[in-house]
Amino acid sequence: MVQFTRSFCSLCLIAVSFAAPTKRTVAQVEADITDISNQATTLDNDIKGFPASGIFGALAMENAVGSLETALNKGTSDVQATGLINEADATTMLNAVKAIEPTIIDGLEQLTAKESDIFRDPPKEVVLSDLKNLQTATDAFAGALIAAAPADLTAQATSIQSAIDAAFATAIAAYS
Repeated sequence: MVQFTRSFCSLCLIAVSFAAPTKRTVAQVEADITDISNQATTLDNDIKGFPASGIFGALAMENAVGSLETALNKGTSDVQATGLINEADATTMLNAVKAIEPTIIDGLEQLTAKESDIFRDPPKEVVLSDLKNLQTATDAFAGALIAAAPADLTAQATSIQSAIDAAFATAIAAYS
């Protein structure tokens, strides 16, 4: 009976250690922001190359959307696992996100301008779905950053999110 109790207690401790969320570091979140920036740049470049790039360009855009969404979701998870972020680190992250903002807005503006070029490859319904999914992932990432940031930086972060959301709204309207 004693052996069973020890084994049971050991298993419980092991289970608890695996169930505890892994704390993420600010460096991991900064690496996520770099990845998001790289993925957003790739998507922006793919959009700029369309429709001249044809079906291969459409496929590249679809792959880039998936990669960007994955990067945003990972970034959201890592920010949430990091917890509250100090002023200096939050400022660094905010500046990194500010640097991505023009790329994201440019990609959305390019996509909106090319709405008439997108008829079959890819279908407009796919683009609309991708836009909605990316906006959801972007808002989740922004929300996580805002929740983790010091109060004095939330207005700037919210302003960035609002500008990106406005570009999403325009693009989504064009494909609706």
